Amino acid sequence: MKVRHLHQPRYLKQHFDFRLAGRWLTFGTLIGIVSGLGAILFQMLLSLVRQLSFGKLMGLTPLAPGGETELFHIGGGTFTPYLVIALPAVGGLLAGWLVYTYAPEAEGHGTDEVIKAYHKKRGIISSKVPIIKLVASVLTIGSGGSGGREGPIAQIGAGFGSYLARKLGLNTRTRRWMLAAGMGAGIGSIFHAPLAGALFSAEVLYSDPDIEAEVLLPASVSSIIAYTVYSLVFGWHNMFIESNALSFSSPAELLPYLILGIAMALLAHLYIRVFYGVNDVFKKLKFNPVFKPALGGLLTGLTGFGLIMLFNDTTYMVDVMGGGYGILQEVFNNGISHTGLWLLAVIGFVKILTTSFSIGSGGSAGVFGPSMVIGGTFGTTIGFGLQKIMPGIITNPVSFTIVGMAGFFAAAANTPLSTILMVSELTGNYRLLLPTMWVCTIAYFIARKWTIYRSQVPNRNHSQAHFGRFSPQIINNTTVAEAYKRSRKFLIVKEDMPIAEVLTLIDNTHQRVFPVVNEEGHLLGGFNIDDITHVLHEPNSEIATAHDLMYTQIPTVFATDTLDKALQLMNDSFMDEAVIIDNSPAHRVLGIITSSDIVFAYNRKLSELYYSEQELETSQQPADRSVLQKLDLLRLVEQDLITLHPDDTLGAIVEAVIKSKRNIFPVVDEHQKLQGIILLNDIRSIMFDRSKYDLVTAKELMTAPPAYVYENDTMQQVIDKFEQTGAWNLPVLDKDGRYMGLVSQSTIFAHFRKALIRQSV
Repeated sequence: MKVRHLHQPRYLKQHFDFRLAGRWLTFGTLIGIVSGLGAILFQMLLSLVRQLSFGKLMGLTPLAPGGETELFHIGGGTFTPYLVIALPAVGGLLAGWLVYTYAPEAEGHGTDEVIKAYHKKRGIISSKVPIIKLVASVLTIGSGGSGGREGPIAQIGAGFGSYLARKLGLNTRTRRWMLAAGMGAGIGSIFHAPLAGALFSAEVLYSDPDIEAEVLLPASVSSIIAYTVYSLVFGWHNMFIESNALSFSSPAELLPYLILGIAMALLAHLYIRVFYGVNDVFKKLKFNPVFKPALGGLLTGLTGFGLIMLFNDTTYMVDVMGGGYGILQEVFNNGISHTGLWLLAVIGFVKILTTSFSIGSGGSAGVFGPSMVIGGTFGTTIGFGLQKIMPGIITNPVSFTIVGMAGFFAAAANTPLSTILMVSELTGNYRLLLPTMWVCTIAYFIARKWTIYRSQVPNRNHSQAHFGRFSPQIINNTTVAEAYKRSRKFLIVKEDMPIAEVLTLIDNTHQRVFPVVNEEGHLLGGFNIDDITHVLHEPNSEIATAHDLMYTQIPTVFATDTLDKALQLMNDSFMDEAVIIDNSPAHRVLGIITSSDIVFAYNRKLSELYYSEQELETSQQPADRSVLQKLDLLRLVEQDLITLHPDDTLGAIVEAVIKSKRNIFPVVDEHQKLQGIILLNDIRSIMFDRSKYDLVTAKELMTAPPAYVYENDTMQQVIDKFEQTGAWNLPVLDKDGRYMGLVSQSTIFAHFRKALIRQSV
């Protein structure tokens, strides 16, 4: 018996994938180190600017989470009311100038832009975005704008992951993974939540309960390294210090937590409606976008100043500006003894407004931090309120603070799993996992139709990252009945119809395949347009009736057949149309399905997956996606066709017809400008009258084409023109109107079919 030794290289290579492990350890470590360093730099700059603006200039001392250490201790100044209003506006102005001058995609809450880059931009984020995002976010949040750190650090980490993948020449799929890994690393480090950061990067991409599983492990490596690097400077403790030993001890508590889950879903909906309502208002303002974040900052400052004056409170009301985490730490430390329920509720509602002003105006910050404050303050309010109703069930309402934080963001962002872990890691409390799961699940089910991250797609079926995988499913699961146009008029030819009548019948149709039936309507066979061209070339042939012209093996499909079968039949018969028949023994003809029907059906199905019904109805988005989008129009143009001059005689035209055996002839002048086209059907009645060969010219016979295709048209626009005109060939013009060649439905369909096959492999 032969014994295999583990030290044998072949055995190791066959049974262990050290290469893959080493690859992702290397990539993940690089991304993690840079993300961790980016988080350190971001936190240091934010701390410095916050100390200067809030402490030295405004004369305010905002509270901070118990687990965060201030690296800078600049002496506090005296309270200066007008700077509470002015500084957020100045910060917004500087951030707006920076963003809209150098990297417009850095505006808003950066996580949404990362999601968009993953789904729509092939994992590409401009290399300047992380730097601009870092500085702009420091200016926005540090000067008093209401926002969080997750958006900026997500875009910083994701931006480096994308940059590294491009520099290493990695494929699109790997680049997407590295982008997501960078996002998870940034969030996992700055929130001291490595596990939640990795899971968040895989979950936040979709609004349905779907996870990008392939991202999870690379993101785990990056998040662990980033967290380690960040914690070397800022410590290994949790962000919030919670020492009340909060726990879940009675099944009866599920009832008040059920109420909390419902409330968090409704409040999250309010948050999203207000946020995007304000955002829409700012988008409609007709002035330079550079100044919009300044206006948002001004409104935030006015709101903060108004509350400080109204409540005569500079300790807690300041939390409606900046990050605002301090109010949560106060609840963990002292319950509501210092704040009161009324003040907490006011902070929660006003935080929705100030966050909408600061970020909805185009300012640069994240929405996770404000969501924690809003959810925590409302959760505390609801918890203490319910305790008065159910004192025997709720023993410590502060637990509703932690669970409310999780439930609110799970409802707002459609990320229940990662949020459960995120809040547990933020507070270090894992004893509330059960009620947190309960509330997040309930809130998510109620709120799953809306999201603060508008770039989320429902699931992998709707993501461009996976379109190639679903192309075969669309073709295999779509029936002929769903694709062909029932309203299309089609010709059926009787077998005994004389050939002269056949020619007259088909004179004004764009149909390519003609079914031939007997007197009872039974399908016998058919012929295509090329067979008619053959008759015209040889007028003295023995073909007398349609029966003489037809052949029995024409492509036929049932309405219940799939598009895949129709594709195969057209491919095997070298035709662009197939006859649709019923299931009866007579095989009666129901209609015609064309190659353009298949392309349109495929594209429509793809668009239905990708866009909402509203977008499709209002045509806000083109349907030019996936396979069709990848076709290059200029490669489809037939350039070697015979062209005619306007002064060419009928004799020369007939000669060209016989020589090329084509059905369409472009007429161009000496400057290559298209003058018109001549169709074979248009000259059929006179092409054999030799007395007119020298008398009639091309300019007398030509007609204007039904539409023009231009070299910069998208493939969707080209298909639309074919669909609208019913033509099978259209002339292609360059930007100066010069004739370049013809493009045909047949050529498009052939290349579409090849591209589809390549994509499905």
